[in-house]
Parts: sequence; C-alpha cells; structure tokens
Amino acid sequence: MFTERVVSGMRPTGALHLGHFHGALKNWVRLQSEHPCLFFVADWHALTTHYDSPDVIGDNVWEMVIDWLAAGIDPQQSVLFIQSRVPEHAELHLLLSMITPLGWLERVPTYKDQQEKLSERDLSTYGFLGYPLLQAADILMYRAAWVPVGEDQVPHVEFTREIARRFNHLFGREPGFEDKAREAVKKLGSKRAKLYQQMRTRYQEQGDDTALQQGRELLELAQNLSMGDRERLFGYLEGSRRIILAEPQALLTEASRMPGIDGQKMSKSYGNSIAMREDPESVRRKIRTMPTDPARVRRTDPGEPERCPVWQLHLVYSDEATREWVQVGCRSASIGCLECKQPVIDAILAEQQVFRERAQPYLDDPSLLRNIVADGCEQARKIAQETMREVREAMGLDFD
Repeated sequence: MFTERVVSGMRPTGALHLGHFHGALKNWVRLQSEHPCLFFVADWHALTTHYDSPDVIGDNVWEMVIDWLAAGIDPQQSVLFIQSRVPEHAELHLLLSMITPLGWLERVPTYKDQQEKLSERDLSTYGFLGYPLLQAADILMYRAAWVPVGEDQVPHVEFTREIARRFNHLFGREPGFEDKAREAVKKLGSKRAKLYQQMRTRYQEQGDDTALQQGRELLELAQNLSMGDRERLFGYLEGSRRIILAEPQALLTEASRMPGIDGQKMSKSYGNSIAMREDPESVRRKIRTMPTDPARVRRTDPGEPERCPVWQLHLVYSDEATREWVQVGCRSASIGCLECKQPVIDAILAEQQVFRERAQPYLDDPSLLRNIVADGCEQARKIAQETMREVREAMGLDFD
C-alpha cells in the first residue's frame, strides 16, 4: 500500500441524474477531504460497449465533468482527468494482458450479466472481454489503497488484487533482493529501522496484522526513500518479494436509495430520471405526475406511505418532522398527494439550485473546465509515468 489514494471513474454518459449524485458523487465529495483522490472519465470503457457510436462521447465527457464540479468535487482537492489522455493506461493494460489467464476474465460475474442485459449489442469482442483488466490497470496505475464501489463491483476489485498479486509474484523476484532491502532499512535511520524490524518480525512470526499496518504507515512517512527502496521495504515487510503494484481494497459505498419517478431505481434507460441540472418546471411536472399509493383513488381515501414511490423521495430529502407529517397525513387522508409531494419538490429544487450555481462559471467560460482537466491529466500522467518506469524495469523492458 503505497499511499492512501482513492481512485474511481465513470463512463461518460452525458448529464448525470440525481441517482448518480446520491449514489456516488456525494460520497466522492466526502472522500476528497479525507484522502488524496483521483477521479477519471472512463472514455475508453465507453467504447467497450458502444464502439459503434463514438460521436456522442466527446460532448458527454464535458457534460459529466461539469456535473462533478456542480456536485462539489473540488479540483483543488481532487485530480480530475480523462482516461484516454493518459496513454500509460493502455500500456499497463497491454502488459498485464500478457500474464492474465483467460479464465480469470471469463469468470468475472458482470461479464455474462452484461452480455445478457445488452443482448442487442455485439459484445463478442476482445475489448469487452478485457474491460475488467483495463479497469484493473486504471486502479493499479495509481497504486490506490481504496476503490469506492457498490457491492456489485466488489468482484472487480478482488480481480484487481489478484492481478497485482500475480504481477508481484512473477516480477518482484529481484536478484539480491534481501541484500538491497537490508541496505534500504539502514536509510530509515536507526530509530525507524529498529521499529521497522520489530514490526516485520511481529507480522512474519506472529501474523500480527496491526504490525503490518504500522509498518506500512512508517514507510509512508519516510521521506528519504527512493521509489525502488520503498517498494523493496514494502515487500520485505510482508515476505521476500518487491511490491511493485499495490493491492487495493474495496471501499463499500451505501447503495443509493434514490428512486426514479416511477418508483424503480433511477436510470436513464428506464426513462424515469431527473437530471442534476434539469429545468425546474420539468422537475415540478415530473414529481406532480408521479404515481402514488393506488389505494388513494379519491382525496378522502386513506393511504399507506410505504406503498407510495413518493415516500422513497421523502426518505432521501425530508427531515423527521416532515416524514411524520406525511405518515400521519397520508394514513388519515388529512393531506392530499399533491400536498405530500410539495416538500420533495421544494427540496430537490433547492439542491439543484446549488448545482446550477456551481456549474454556471464553466458554462459561461468552457476554458475553465478545459484547464482543470488539462491540469488533472498532467498530474495523473506524472504518477502514471513513475509507475510505468517501475513496471518496465521489473518486466525487463528498460534496456537501452
């Protein structure tokens, strides 16, 4: 574990909806104040399923990044970049493909699942089969500690860990490794070197995971180590191999409770979404025409909030007092469905007003947006180039 970096990406699907905000972006905003974060537009991933319609990708990229900024992603705290602008991703993907067993790709759960869901598309391509490996390269490139995912994506993170483990096993067997590691220990200084050796012994002889974590943290704080020595000491701490690619951990995010206007999960493909920056009148119309408890045929009929899709929106947007008002008013028929919907409309419009205000400077001056992404690509590429130097050296590709 080289840093406490968080890495995550999204396919460019254009303007994002409220489900994206409550399902992912709100979490990204929180994480950026706790960890170094890199967030990228996965434009190459878009081609794995939509290679025959590339014309929409360009516009979608910029719309999506504006929504990230509108949600509160801060380019002063997070690195925002576009996957294809960092070509090292493609190189690492290629090199990892040389060591990845075919069966590992075929067993990724989403492989067959996506083939069934997108049966109208031609997914019998190498790109689609290999997309979990490209995803692994995206993560391993930045030696990320954490990858925020929902439960359905955990197998992808585990696959990434397996790839890192296999790479380190094959290419971390450096000639004279232990001698080089012992020399690197001396560079820690006598006090830290002694602590490091104690933690290494506790972990390797007693299986003390706390000692392993403490040893990693000690190495993170050591400023005078080269990247090569740092890798050796990470590996020496754990065993006898150099740790070139770090194994990331899944950072489970709470599933979004944001329903669409029909009560199903909010999704563009279901036609039930509300965009983050949608026109206010359109939002009012969509929510006012939402279906409610079918038992409330007339205004005087009592209802049950749990049977009503609008109640799911109250769970996201309303405070306890408003929810209590809904529970009592619906069951006693003392409020009508339009009355019940109004607090939700007000809350969504207030949230969207903030999004629109944050987005406006980038709509007024697109160069601001391009500059943020250009800076992010440059920062990401510096990290990527450092990683690839180590990968090439380990694979014997650094010859003159």
